[in-house]
Amino acid sequence: MSAPRIAMVAGEASGDLLAAHLIAAIKSRLPQAQFVGIGGPRMMEQGFDTWWPSEKLAVRGYVEVLRHYREITGIRARLAERLLAQPPDLFIGVDAPDFNLDLETRLRAQGVRTAHFVSPSVWAWRGGRMAKIKGAVDHMLCLFPFEEALYREAGIPATYIGHPLADVIPMQPDQAGARARLGLPPQGPVVALLPGSRKSELRYLAERFIGAALRLRATHPDVRFVVPLASAPTEVLWADAVQAVARARGQTLDWVAAPRDSHAALAACDIALVASGTATLETALFKRPHVVAYNMAWVSWQMMRRMAYQPYVGLPNILCEQFVVPEFLQDDATPDNLAQALANLLDDAPARARIAARFEQLHLQLRQGMAQRAAAAVVAAFFT
Repeated sequence: MSAPRIAMVAGEASGDLLAAHLIAAIKSRLPQAQFVGIGGPRMMEQGFDTWWPSEKLAVRGYVEVLRHYREITGIRARLAERLLAQPPDLFIGVDAPDFNLDLETRLRAQGVRTAHFVSPSVWAWRGGRMAKIKGAVDHMLCLFPFEEALYREAGIPATYIGHPLADVIPMQPDQAGARARLGLPPQGPVVALLPGSRKSELRYLAERFIGAALRLRATHPDVRFVVPLASAPTEVLWADAVQAVARARGQTLDWVAAPRDSHAALAACDIALVASGTATLETALFKRPHVVAYNMAWVSWQMMRRMAYQPYVGLPNILCEQFVVPEFLQDDATPDNLAQALANLLDDAPARARIAARFEQLHLQLRQGMAQRAAAAVVAAFFT
């Protein structure tokens, strides 16, 4: 077999990391494979030829996407033309379904075989996407166990591969070591605040999280806060918001920074306040009880509400099919509500233990050796 040429598109840092692991695993089976397309620094470390950086696709929310619509669709059109001029042996879309599904549809119609890595959340909202996926994807790689049956029932070949976070997060996090590394005291309550990885998220959530922290400290004076932020710009936004909110209240708020190290922050904490998204699953895999919160542009929220049909938003609740952790969304995500929910967790050790035990079961279910299972599925479906 000549060296297979695999095109990929990954959006955002999470997609870059997932794709990098998959590239490495495929190379262990197909050492001569070449990878091209849209990616980030982790993919480049694996020899990926980046035509456009993945950060170009890192836009979230309907209103926010509209601002960048022309640029994003222009990139997709130019990428499709380039790939059709020299068709790859396989195209793998990594997450970014709004970008990748249309691209996959166009490529597949011209005879390019396609796989999609990370199932779109058809089980949470946008159920109508299934028909579109059937026309776009030859094989779906699923991170969650129940997804495989959904796709197979719809006539779409699919393989459950497990979740990458379950592979890398330890079953028993080293809380003492993490606290020592971050300069936190070995005893006493620690709350992690994860207000999101994007600047747009912090603009909607920072003041709510800071207000909740100030209220919680008023009732629990010994509580400490640790804040992992994803980038220098988000660190600046957070620090400015803390100063503004605390000054307006005539208070101060101290926190320990864990720059770009959410794992250390989650290992160190007892409980967490987390923006809805993948971070909620990450927190669950660290066996940390938490409170889920989210707030977005009003127009985006109204569109999301009309399309949703799951009663849950946080991934741990979706996977456990019950409200294991509380959720406060949009207007309900007030500082008072968030602070009270955090206080309830701090004051109820048996409840924390029950939640941690449920999260341990979830961790075992998702720990499957994702990258190698995904690579095996790709090779079996397309290169044998």
